[in-house]
Amino acid sequence: MDYAKYKPYPVFRLENRTWPENQITQAPVWCSVDLRDGNQALVNPMTLEQKLDFFKLLVDIGFKEIEIGFPAASDTEFNFARALIERGLIPDDVKIQVLTQAREHIITKTFEALDGVKSAIVHLYNSTSTLQRDVVFGKSRDEIKKIAVDGAVVLNKLAKKYGEDQFRFEYSPESFTGTETDYAAEVCNAVIDVWNPTPERKVIINLPSTVEMTTPNVYADQIEYMSNNLKCRDSIVLSVHTHNDRGTGIASSELALLAGAQRVEGTLFGNGERTGNADIITIAMNLFTQGVDPGLDFSSIDTIRNIYQDYTELPVHPRHPYAGALVFTAFSGSHQDAIKKGMAKMKKRHGSWEVPYLPIDPADLGRDYDQIVRVNSQSGKGGVAFVLEQEYSIQMPREMQKDFGPIVTAYSDYKSRALPPQKIYELFEKTYINIKKPIELVWYDETTNGDFSVTATVKVNGEEREIAGSGNGIVSAFCEALYGVADARFDIMNYNQHSLEHGSKSRAITYLQISDEKGTNYFGAGISSSTTKSSLLAVASAFNRMLVITEDRVALGI
Repeated sequence: MDYAKYKPYPVFRLENRTWPENQITQAPVWCSVDLRDGNQALVNPMTLEQKLDFFKLLVDIGFKEIEIGFPAASDTEFNFARALIERGLIPDDVKIQVLTQAREHIITKTFEALDGVKSAIVHLYNSTSTLQRDVVFGKSRDEIKKIAVDGAVVLNKLAKKYGEDQFRFEYSPESFTGTETDYAAEVCNAVIDVWNPTPERKVIINLPSTVEMTTPNVYADQIEYMSNNLKCRDSIVLSVHTHNDRGTGIASSELALLAGAQRVEGTLFGNGERTGNADIITIAMNLFTQGVDPGLDFSSIDTIRNIYQDYTELPVHPRHPYAGALVFTAFSGSHQDAIKKGMAKMKKRHGSWEVPYLPIDPADLGRDYDQIVRVNSQSGKGGVAFVLEQEYSIQMPREMQKDFGPIVTAYSDYKSRALPPQKIYELFEKTYINIKKPIELVWYDETTNGDFSVTATVKVNGEEREIAGSGNGIVSAFCEALYGVADARFDIMNYNQHSLEHGSKSRAITYLQISDEKGTNYFGAGISSSTTKSSLLAVASAFNRMLVITEDRVALGI
């Protein structure tokens, strides 16, 4: 890797910059370029009908400006523009945008494609960078500027021919980031002089990071310089169009907004040439998490993701912010515990969303909470408890969580995979619920005459026996009865019970923690439509676990 053949980006110093102190308090104007920049980057570009469907998706999301293509480039692009216009598919509050080079015959073809449109943006561009001037065009600064000015003149002429009230103009000095910033301002101002905008009829000056060449702060400096040095600033909408060559296209767009940009061009999921464009979903949802209305609706993000993947034939990374399949999923035990506690607090109070590790409520994106926590060998008790509560209404006491967590972790480690909720419940059921060996509760009867008495039929290793006991409650009476079955005594340390469902036919679950004469703890659970039977089943389950585990320990000599 010969790093010496590369040279650093020229330093651009902006004196008295103000953007670092600014804050984004409102959404920019959004312009989707999925159907132009995004589509031209696909291995298999969309068909006409697919583009029509995708256009509808963009409208449904809320885009008011949509770049639909380069009509002079091919029949497909031209026919797409005509189909949108002739079929009346463009809502009155939506402007389509078309791209054209600053060449008269291409501009002419572009206006032909727009004949009869109600409202459109004609996006004129030519490359201004030092590298393009030298390597591609072999032209001077004045010659490159003349290309832009001549193109702007043609736009004026053709807009008058086709009905100038229908058209707005946009100009991009392509490869802006590779252009001397003062020269970029000179070219843009020359175009502005031709178009003569007013506050009522603004033009768009778009400053693309066609190739991302430096850190986002430098781009922000360039944007603030341009904002301060463009003519007719109150008649200009300052726009940015960032690419992701250095992996910071989103940051560049956000910092540009701090620096004076008012409009963002980008794509869904960052699709675009080379490393892609700025991802509008991420930028918009970043604003949403700061309490700013993005003006775009991503409340059905899974549907949007599925359509995008079908039509572009591109995958969405599972760790994509907001839309990735795993973006709201925690595997780490400490993360899971914090999320569980945060979600529990959110249920008890109203107000701002504040859940550790979840900067946004998944429900705002149309996603459920099922996948917030997934359990594998890296997980802890909090994650296990969260899954059981979310999926099965199991609310394990804290001490029981400590007992069950390692069991799940060991099983996941043994299987070398994450465990689905059903498997976690199966392990819980097998470990604690209604355990019937060596002792199974068959029948019981209770009487109250000052003290509580219970008589019961149990099976001990398959053989029925009658037992009886008394105490200050039905549970203590049943415990006393069990003492006659095995030479083992225990104390109840914790008792919890709740309903698993709502309504008169709901089942109750009881959790029990007992301690033997050595102070070792054992846990059991019982489920029944009868709260009393649920309690007795929990006692039997905990007692069975004590007997079996004690026997195993004796056999192992521990």
